[in-house]
Amino acid sequence: MTDTRFSPRRALLSVSDKTGLVDLARALVAQNVEILSTGGSARTLREAGLPVKEVSEHTGFPEILDGRVKTLVPWIHGGILGRRDKAEHKAQMQEHGIAPIDLVCVNLYPFAATVASGADAEQCVENIDIGGPAMVRAAAKNFASVAILTSPAQYAGFLAALEQGGTTLAERREWAAAAYTHTAAYDGMISAWFTRQGSEEGKVALPPVLTLSGQRDELLRYGENPHQAAAFYRDGSTRPGLATAKQIQGKALSYNNLNDTDAAFEAVAEFDEPTVVIVKHANPCGVASAATLVEAWKAALRCDPVSAFGGIVALNRKLDEATAEQISAIFTEVIVAPDADEGAKAILAKKKNLRLLLTGGVPDAQAPGLSFRSVSGGFLAQSRDNGHVTEDMLKVVTKRKPTAQEMADLLFSFRVAKHVKSNAVIYVKNQATVGIGAGQMSRVDSARIAARKSEDAAHAAGESEALTKGSVAASDAFFPFADGLESVVAAGATAVIQPGGSIRDQEVIDAADAAGIAMVFTGMRHFRH
Repeated sequence: MTDTRFSPRRALLSVSDKTGLVDLARALVAQNVEILSTGGSARTLREAGLPVKEVSEHTGFPEILDGRVKTLVPWIHGGILGRRDKAEHKAQMQEHGIAPIDLVCVNLYPFAATVASGADAEQCVENIDIGGPAMVRAAAKNFASVAILTSPAQYAGFLAALEQGGTTLAERREWAAAAYTHTAAYDGMISAWFTRQGSEEGKVALPPVLTLSGQRDELLRYGENPHQAAAFYRDGSTRPGLATAKQIQGKALSYNNLNDTDAAFEAVAEFDEPTVVIVKHANPCGVASAATLVEAWKAALRCDPVSAFGGIVALNRKLDEATAEQISAIFTEVIVAPDADEGAKAILAKKKNLRLLLTGGVPDAQAPGLSFRSVSGGFLAQSRDNGHVTEDMLKVVTKRKPTAQEMADLLFSFRVAKHVKSNAVIYVKNQATVGIGAGQMSRVDSARIAARKSEDAAHAAGESEALTKGSVAASDAFFPFADGLESVVAAGATAVIQPGGSIRDQEVIDAADAAGIAMVFTGMRHFRH
């Protein structure tokens, strides 16, 4: 194919997103391009005083079936698909009265927005575009002679090309690639919706073929390390979080910032009371709930003030001025919250590099969904860990039962454990973490590391004994031997929560009874690898 410039003589404009439509059409009319259009697009152009011919007038065939059939006719698809370099195609087009269409500008019915609006199934089905994708794919296939535009973001480049004498083959090929990406993502959304419709309520389907799509939001400076390329893609989800976040201030976010921020915000969503989560390298290093955010911040920071330096802070309430003042006293990379008051914004504005993200809400920690991880040759998919343990699910397995305060702290600690890398052991006192051991090959090591860090935090606070004295402890999975349980007892824990299920459960229970502590089983584990 010769890469010569090519200007359209006839264009078909039919878009749901009318952004830039009038300016595009006006530029085409200025170059004597005939405009074909349908429905709302034609009405918009007429209201702007532009000449436009309805598709039904062009084809001599009326729109039928409530508009379901209007462009699915030979006079449209023949005009798009006919090859200009083949005499046979030209002859057939002339014989059947098919005029060439050189530019197709189409974006599709707003299916995703319709679903997000809570519309019923019938409305969602009616917003599945049929003619649009057919025209887009046809134009993209015949990119040698036809330009296909599927986004208002492409209009400026197209108009610039016209000023240079027309579009090049390279430009049309680029737009064709974008067109197939556009229809693939659209079909993927529809496929996912149909799959959900047939799934049992509250459960996530794992279909035989899984199509993933995402819109690139931004290229990142690099990935986890400088030699790795990275980008952030949005999948169209409206669930509060990174995808809905608006960055109020601060420098650009890195790959690691985004990963850590997501981990922090998902963790803070577990709690109903005002809560603060501090994350470092995707692991919580301080979590606390309190009557106010500022109290929760102080308690969370007390757990591990060293690791909190340069960390990510997530809140499940509107950030207030008093809390912003406290957080800004130490170096913090990112603060993420559903909202922030003007006083808080003013305080943080003094920290020009600190990123403030406002999400507009807190995610539902129990909402169903899928999570993914790449592996060699493919990826793993699983339902999101939305497990939520309540008191009525617990089984007391020791002679001593937990006190009311211990029970509240046990439930709190197990929710934290869900967000700490395995093997995880967490100590909690008064709805605040006082020691976190994460990501060790041995559960005993996790217990000991958490206790040692608790001692360090106590010394930093000028206290004489480890913060873990009189705490409760959570383990994300069962203790395979009694030594792990004995380690948390040595740290000063008075009650333990763990999934249970080991062949040595009785040995562990006996060790708890010998130590005089309470222990409950959840029957649910929270591995996080």
